[in-house]
Amino acid sequence: MKNNLTGNKGGIKAVSPLLVFVVLYLVTSLIVHDFYKVPITVAFMVSSVYAVGITRGIPLEERIQVYSKGAGSSNLMLMVWIFILAGAFASSAKATGAIDATVNLSLHLLPDNLLLGGIFLAACFISMAIGTSVGTVVALTPLAAGIARETGGELALMVAIVVGGAFFGDNLSFISDTTITATRTQGCQLRDKFKVNSMIVIPAAILAFLLYMFIGVHIHAPQQLPDVDGLKVVPYLVVLVTAIIGMHVRVVLMIGSVLSGMVGIYTGTYDLFGWFGAMGQGITDLGELIIITMMAGGLMEIIRHNGGIDYILRTLTRHISTKRGAELSIAALVSVINLCTANNTVAIITVGPLVKDIAGQYGVDKRKSASILDTFSCFTQGLIPYGAQLLMGAGLAAINPIDIVPHLYYPFIAGTCALLSILLRYPKKYS
Repeated sequence: MKNNLTGNKGGIKAVSPLLVFVVLYLVTSLIVHDFYKVPITVAFMVSSVYAVGITRGIPLEERIQVYSKGAGSSNLMLMVWIFILAGAFASSAKATGAIDATVNLSLHLLPDNLLLGGIFLAACFISMAIGTSVGTVVALTPLAAGIARETGGELALMVAIVVGGAFFGDNLSFISDTTITATRTQGCQLRDKFKVNSMIVIPAAILAFLLYMFIGVHIHAPQQLPDVDGLKVVPYLVVLVTAIIGMHVRVVLMIGSVLSGMVGIYTGTYDLFGWFGAMGQGITDLGELIIITMMAGGLMEIIRHNGGIDYILRTLTRHISTKRGAELSIAALVSVINLCTANNTVAIITVGPLVKDIAGQYGVDKRKSASILDTFSCFTQGLIPYGAQLLMGAGLAAINPIDIVPHLYYPFIAGTCALLSILLRYPKKYS
């Protein structure tokens, strides 16, 4: 991206569709104290119609084409395929009894007070290993939801624990796309960015783990647990193992669906057509999630076309005067663009070249700028209810994504630690 943000496009009007969405969905829901009064699909539809309507300079047909380009972008379609495969696996595994069997195994192995902390550590470990938050959410959410059901724990809290741990690994993993993008745009080594990043977020993870341990004191597993059917555990264990060794998430989900079908047919849980029906139902159940994802992509493409992204970049870099101000601007840039794109990797790619110029001009260590880029993008992505991770977690658990947000302790703590690292010039060696 060229560092040339002048032009006639842009202004607050260009980003107003996002404001329409926030007011219609978030503000209205807060006023009436009910996040189900305004379906998120309706909020995106109204915002999308408004965005197309305010676009000027091209015919209506071309405006719709711009919207459709964003709704059908290649990156977004790859995400939709994950949703489809996740729905098929989750439903077939549930019908087989694989998830219930794995939940019972977890309850047998883990003490009550370690259930919440154990889920968080598992999410941290898996996301570090596979380098993707979405894959971690897909792998662990059904298990977390099952534990919530068996223990009487709050479902939204369980899903939030998975999402938080998923972003810990996404932020630090050497094979994470956000880590690779952040280091490449800033021109530093992966290991150097990891050193800076770990000093900021590992304390946050420790605090989150201790918090989950404290909350977990009140979690109690049922006294009488059913025997674990070892065969039914196999599909889910294979999914977890193949995810940990780094196999592509889409391949992992296909393997899981096939194994679930084989186990279900072998045990007589269902026949071939019953397996097909279970997978079809799972895909249908995630239909709303797919629609939301596509409308969000279209809306963000209209905002970009109208100069909204450039307007935000100009506004947030206008008054930089100190190194601390430069670092705060970097954090604000990637966070706001992440809000507009709902994709932390895309946000880093968008602002990365400009951030490198800012860092060079004001003497910000490139290892620190890469760390700020990655950490704040993951912090923001971990909180937005229309991001892929929260949508996926909510879809698999059959809850509203807004219900998850108040329980996202790790993203909140990590964001606070990252902000303090800027304000307190920490770590000093890189500040």
